[in-house]
Amino acid sequence: MAELTFFTGAMDSGKSTLALQTNHNRQARGLTGLIFSAHDREGAATVSSRLGLTHDAIEVSTGFDFWQFTADTLASGRRIDYFICDEAQFYTSAQVDDLARIVDDLEIDVFCFGILTDFRTRLFPGSARLVELADRTQVLQVEALCWCGRRATHNARVEDGAMVTEGEVIVVGDIGDPAAQGRVSYEVLCRRHHRRGLTMGSGAAARARLHSHGATGTAGSFGGISGPAFPVPPPGLEAARSGVAALGLARLLKPGVRQSAHAGTTRSSAGGGRARGRDLRPAHQPPGARRHRQYRHADGGRR
Repeated sequence: MAELTFFTGAMDSGKSTLALQTNHNRQARGLTGLIFSAHDREGAATVSSRLGLTHDAIEVSTGFDFWQFTADTLASGRRIDYFICDEAQFYTSAQVDDLARIVDDLEIDVFCFGILTDFRTRLFPGSARLVELADRTQVLQVEALCWCGRRATHNARVEDGAMVTEGEVIVVGDIGDPAAQGRVSYEVLCRRHHRRGLTMGSGAAARARLHSHGATGTAGSFGGISGPAFPVPPPGLEAARSGVAALGLARLLKPGVRQSAHAGTTRSSAGGGRARGRDLRPAHQPPGARRHRQYRHADGGRR
């Protein structure tokens, strides 16, 4: 049974490498397929990986008709077992619809590879349609990393060393030196630093400013910037730490006391302690056991 599968991940997570590996594995088993791409960073009609692997491909322009191309290819007597579709985020919704039709009506497996969102954190039309139609959507397990070390989930466009959030949706570039002047590059960031517009270059500059002011302390306590921060803790942090420490100390001093399900009551497992409040029967006590045990209440009476 043929399937439409969508492999997705941030930039630099190995999508094109997986596309070429998928093609190699199937060719090694005697299957015949076609490779498609759009707006590859190495140029038209090419699939390229940052590991240095490249392969010729069929360029998918905005007006490319997948269904007609496939019908003409099959009519010429050529065999097609699968499609490899790289940079699928740049495909139109109509083209993705054609790919789903090819899977269902012609029993040809289609493997699509692409990123979900653009530099504005908006879904690409092609990726959105793939999520809606694909039999399987798989997030790549190879995690791209933000400059702070967290998992990178967002793609940032950097122009003249600064992150931008406006402009043309499709501008071909690669992950390079974010401080490079006069050209467009891309950088993968975690959500926190994408929201704050902190790229590798701006984050390094901020850390340098903190160092110049003699800042020390824990990472991330100044504006979300990883690295040295001011020694003054965030508001409420010391109070929270004191509360946690006090709770831990109380438990150490009275290891047999634990909180009851009823607010304001306690139960002692060490024996000899006075129970205050409402009925303190253990949760596991069977019904009717109240007749055989007395309880001391806050008023001192026994019941």
